[in-house]
Amino acid sequence: MTAPVYFADMRSNKKQNRLDKLTKLYRRAGLGGIVAKGDLVALKVHFGERGNTTFLRPQYVRRLVDLVRKAGGKPFLTDANTLYVGGRSNAVDHLETAILHGFDFVVTGAPVVIADGLTGKDYVEVPVNLKHFRTVKIASAAYHADALLVVSHFKGHVATAFGGVLKNVGMGLGARSGKQMMHSDVLPAVDAEKCRGCARCRRWCPADAIALTRKQPDRPGRAVIDESKCLGCGECTVTCTHGAIAINWKTEPDVIQEKIVEYTWGVLKDKAGKAAFITFLNNVTPDCDCCGWSDAPIVRDIGILASLDPIALDQACVDLVNGERGINASRLAGHEDSPDKFRALFPNVDWSRQLAYGEKLGLGTRRYRLVKIK
Repeated sequence: MTAPVYFADMRSNKKQNRLDKLTKLYRRAGLGGIVAKGDLVALKVHFGERGNTTFLRPQYVRRLVDLVRKAGGKPFLTDANTLYVGGRSNAVDHLETAILHGFDFVVTGAPVVIADGLTGKDYVEVPVNLKHFRTVKIASAAYHADALLVVSHFKGHVATAFGGVLKNVGMGLGARSGKQMMHSDVLPAVDAEKCRGCARCRRWCPADAIALTRKQPDRPGRAVIDESKCLGCGECTVTCTHGAIAINWKTEPDVIQEKIVEYTWGVLKDKAGKAAFITFLNNVTPDCDCCGWSDAPIVRDIGILASLDPIALDQACVDLVNGERGINASRLAGHEDSPDKFRALFPNVDWSRQLAYGEKLGLGTRRYRLVKIK
């Protein structure tokens, strides 16, 4: 069995602009079939970090919003807060960043809902019982949406070699503490010099693994984590406002890819027939849109792809990028003719792990047929 992946190149003219092509692609790929009248439809997008200039243009999103509305759906744009401290780690900053980048109602025609709430604690624990996780923490707005339209910008990524549908869904819709669990296999530790003894971490610890030392005349008590009780859930890390429980980024590339896939499985578990995927293969930068900069693209702008199969879609995107000649005036300089552009950029990361594991879990197939539309 092969899955159809629909493809439109970036060419346009006075008779058909890119937005027209996007509409045709959406319809040919059957993406509208996920929307029923009255559905709350989450459009999962990445609003881009401040300083980044190659995130997806909001004008494309507006066209998709219009198509969802025409089918009777109630669209909203969404993403979950980031683990790292930047312009999107809480809902207030996140909304401001989205608006600064053009993702407001006036431009896109849809409201923005930060999927995991004000501080990243609005999530649903979804049972998965998989290799790395028994449950995953899915941002509530995505979980409760009736349908999910995933709009991805394909690019490189230091931990997974590339970021496409799986990264956008799994990491993107994991709550902040879920992101910590995906990023690290190391239990958290308290920096006693930074700890203020406020006890916020203790109140949020689901395992009752945190205690406060006794106050001293010259200083308050300090938080102490009992590793025998600690679940490694990351709640304390994202709760501490003083940086006393640092984010741990320590994990292996194969492991983080599998964890992302398990989160993707958790997001899509109850959305059979109600999830669709569209990916833009333009401005293929070597770094994620979470970075506060945009390096030069590694290949030319290729096109837009759509499918109901997330694995087939990511595989097709990788293959199309690898089939291009790299741009000399980019980070691929000296490796322009490499048959594997992402391995050339990140030699220690086997990007195929995420696709193989996703296929094993039944998220889709790596075997696809490319259907070109004009």
